[in-house]
Amino acid sequence: MSLKWKLHRLSAMSGWEVGYRVKQRVQASVEQFGLHSAAPPPPAQNQAGSAWVATLPTQFNVDKYRRAADDILDGRFPVFAMPAAVLGFPPQWNRDPKTRKQAPLRFGKTLNYRDEAVVGDIKYLWEPSRHAQLVTLAQAWHLTHEQKYADGCRTLLESWFDQCPYPSGVHWTSSLEHSIRLVNWSFAWHLLGGDAATIFEGSTGEAFKQRWLTSVYQHCHFIAGHFSRYSSANNHLLGELMGLFVAALTWPLWKRSRRWKNTAQRQLEREVLLQNGEDGVNREQANWYHHEVADMMLVSGLIARANGCDFSTAYWHRLRGMLQYIASIMDAGGQVPNFGDADDAIIARLDPDVPDVYRSLLATGAVLFESAEFKFKAGAVIDDKTRWLLGDAALGKYEAIDMARVSLPMRKDFANAGYYILGDRYETNREVRIVADAGPLGYLSIAAHGHADALSFTLSAGGQEILIDPGTYAYHTQRLWRDYFKGTSAHNTVRVDGVDQSVSGGNFLWIKHAQAQVVTVERTPLADRWVASHDGYSRLKHPLTHRREILFEKQQSRLQVTDELLGSGAHEVELFWHFAEQCSVIADGRAVRVTCGDVLLSMILPEGLRCSVYRGVERPQPHGWISRSFDAKLPTTTIVANGPINGGARLVTRINLDFKV
Repeated sequence: MSLKWKLHRLSAMSGWEVGYRVKQRVQASVEQFGLHSAAPPPPAQNQAGSAWVATLPTQFNVDKYRRAADDILDGRFPVFAMPAAVLGFPPQWNRDPKTRKQAPLRFGKTLNYRDEAVVGDIKYLWEPSRHAQLVTLAQAWHLTHEQKYADGCRTLLESWFDQCPYPSGVHWTSSLEHSIRLVNWSFAWHLLGGDAATIFEGSTGEAFKQRWLTSVYQHCHFIAGHFSRYSSANNHLLGELMGLFVAALTWPLWKRSRRWKNTAQRQLEREVLLQNGEDGVNREQANWYHHEVADMMLVSGLIARANGCDFSTAYWHRLRGMLQYIASIMDAGGQVPNFGDADDAIIARLDPDVPDVYRSLLATGAVLFESAEFKFKAGAVIDDKTRWLLGDAALGKYEAIDMARVSLPMRKDFANAGYYILGDRYETNREVRIVADAGPLGYLSIAAHGHADALSFTLSAGGQEILIDPGTYAYHTQRLWRDYFKGTSAHNTVRVDGVDQSVSGGNFLWIKHAQAQVVTVERTPLADRWVASHDGYSRLKHPLTHRREILFEKQQSRLQVTDELLGSGAHEVELFWHFAEQCSVIADGRAVRVTCGDVLLSMILPEGLRCSVYRGVERPQPHGWISRSFDAKLPTTTIVANGPINGGARLVTRINLDFKV
């Protein structure tokens, strides 16, 4: 980590946070020398077994789970852009499957997991050790009772205990990783039969069980001593609390278990209401993390209910609002904009095929909240994950939801988050849906997962994506790509003098935030009008304010985007338009023609600007890319209109939409 990055990081911290981090460093030093032991006391005997989230279902496509489990036993694991990474069985847990770098077994809390030269790509190294595959093996055993799957669970865990001893190596650095691993362990524990599992039979089985429980205790001890606080108290803290809460309920075996459970539940309740706005949007301004946090709430809430310690009405009301947001921004084709960071993380892979995560959440919400709107957006068929979470009875409940009560779109304004939906003929094959962004950069001082996308918007028509947010692609490695995908030039907005609206201080740190605000939102039967501005370029030598008006005329399916740059001095401006990869884009001077499925779009770019077309360009700077999943990118078409201005400017882009049929 560079000195400059450290100074920026410190400048984003309060005095309380600096003190907390110093305390954490001292604690790590104490732990390194074994002075703060995590050796568990003997588990209490005759503890009542915890409950699965629902009555364990059995009616599934067994062959799907058998095939997925057999792949794991053959050593093939899905890891991000490597859908069938050959890791062997059991894997080498400390070797990055992407770079083949072997991470050292040094004391975990002093190991710099961000250093690619030391650990390789940490995301690829951590992902298999979240033990989603353990759940798949346990599901296969539950559905088939073939002993090889139970034995595979034992082999996987014993190899991990052998290769990842407490507290050494990269798997003893992050509390969030511990927490997700504990959730997967909890699901696997129940699926295998809990305390009466066949793999615990006999003296060797009992020894294995005690070894597993020892690691559970060490995980809980680690999380409780290393919560993410202050500027890092985002989804990491929620995930850490989830893991500790689930583990304390699953294994209530030690005197500390009750304290862990009570502390985690109390703080989960608090953080859920802090980190998710009253409008139902997660404050990180990143839709994948919105889904991930909703999943954390769902898993924690269902396990609490099953064990007689439910969360408050406010907790469940906030979760319902989060699902309403997903249903509202999802277009008629089921697409959700890629706002903010996305890393493809799944809390518990209860379906090995990993279905559409947004529709899956809505299906679960349809049953929980008896919502016809959620069912309409989720689709006619309930998904496997929902049935694992809610039991076989969920299928009948889902089918019984009366679709005659559907009322859509659900909501159009999310004022706290700064997202607004404009358009017409929603949920039809003539739908036009615009999602405009005038929200904060992200959550807390570092805004870790936000993108510099103020006043950008996405456009879909007839369920076809046309103007898109290109996504994320990279996290800890490949700094060029990390900076591009989170930067202003990767969004449908204006960049001035070649710099982002907000100032980045690192991969997950913004040191100066553009402040956006909505000026007006007007909706009539004939037109929708949205006006907003941001001050991100007030820091320039000659300050500017960017003000954007989006006017959509419904009968004509006509869109006019007016960008005003208010200020003085000479500047270079760039106006970016990013099209979905399936769109055919032809530019002729200022005129742009786009064909996308049954949708035809014509665009007239502002006068006085040059038009450039990019597709899959890497140097001198990236242009024309989309990332639909972590560490994977595809070429797409980006139009850039650029040129000099002096003393401010008014740039008008006109877009007409038409449908072939």
